[in-house]
Amino acid sequence: MTTLLSRKKFIQSALVACAALCVGVPSVQAQTSPTAIGGSTLNLTQEWDKTFPKSNQVDHQKVTFKNRYGITLAADLYLPKNRDNQRLAAIVVGGPFGAVKEQSSGLYAQTMAERGFVTLAFDGSYTGESGGEPRNVASPDINTEDFMAAVDFIGLQAYVNRERIGVIGICGWGGFALNAVAVDKRVKAVVASTMYDMTRVMSKGYNDSVTPEQRAQTLEQLSRQRWEDAANGKPAYQPAYNTPPKGGEPQFMVDYHDYYGTPRGYHPRAVNSGNAWTITTPLSFMNMPILTYIKEISPRPILIVHGENAHSRYFAETAYAAAAQPKELLIVKGANHVDLYDQMDKIPFDKISNFFGKNLK
Repeated sequence: MTTLLSRKKFIQSALVACAALCVGVPSVQAQTSPTAIGGSTLNLTQEWDKTFPKSNQVDHQKVTFKNRYGITLAADLYLPKNRDNQRLAAIVVGGPFGAVKEQSSGLYAQTMAERGFVTLAFDGSYTGESGGEPRNVASPDINTEDFMAAVDFIGLQAYVNRERIGVIGICGWGGFALNAVAVDKRVKAVVASTMYDMTRVMSKGYNDSVTPEQRAQTLEQLSRQRWEDAANGKPAYQPAYNTPPKGGEPQFMVDYHDYYGTPRGYHPRAVNSGNAWTITTPLSFMNMPILTYIKEISPRPILIVHGENAHSRYFAETAYAAAAQPKELLIVKGANHVDLYDQMDKIPFDKISNFFGKNLK
């Protein structure tokens, strides 16, 4: 029992870790009517409820679109104000895992729009303002599809040059981004920032420390949880994420609370801000390694950005080693994992902007 309980704590830590983010826009109508989300009717929030200030250099609008599985995704569209009716390069942004578009992905999207790109930050299926039941469940396949559905949407806009589309994935969505771009040849360049491979950490633990016996015990527990959920007609959820530290936690857990649990990055719709994933969410992650085909991104370029002091740095280094050229690994000095969520003096936006400017010609 002790082993099972400690393993359950690991699963929660793994999920938290990466997790634990309408003016003058042509071709897209503002979402002012109710949209079906999570089996109920919800009006998409129209007021600015982001964790970062609104820029006066971009136009912003809420939009929705469907993925290949019929789930309606909610997104924030950002366009440069000075676009002169040009067909611009576009960037789709997702992550971190367990965050919402009002957090880090929105900050990245707005900043890149200030630099001349059309950008789209979206909520993954089953989370935030996006559709899907039950709430707060994740899948490496469906979340990879979410990126491709966002590429579908952005490539249909009249002001976008669909041959100039890039992707940014943050934290666990950095892994999904690499997985999506490996199969989606429409994307011309990809950035993975402070990335996690969520399938690896849930399968093997941090630094691949989980034994085969521990893995088998966890799968036994999660498999039997399915009967509990089926009998109850709804899933059970893990404990709330990023509650105030009680002392003795690893530093990265303290860092996650500092972002998700304080005014710095708290958002009530985020899984990581005091909410939780379903207990059985890890099942599909433990059965599907997402970076198997990372070499097939080549010859399209990859930029992997990670913090020098991030506990997750080994994910970036392993992904970089597995990828084919052209590729680059940029280590940001002095940065930890969550610094690259929102710290404008540490996120290398000049480098990211130049990377896309060069590769989305």
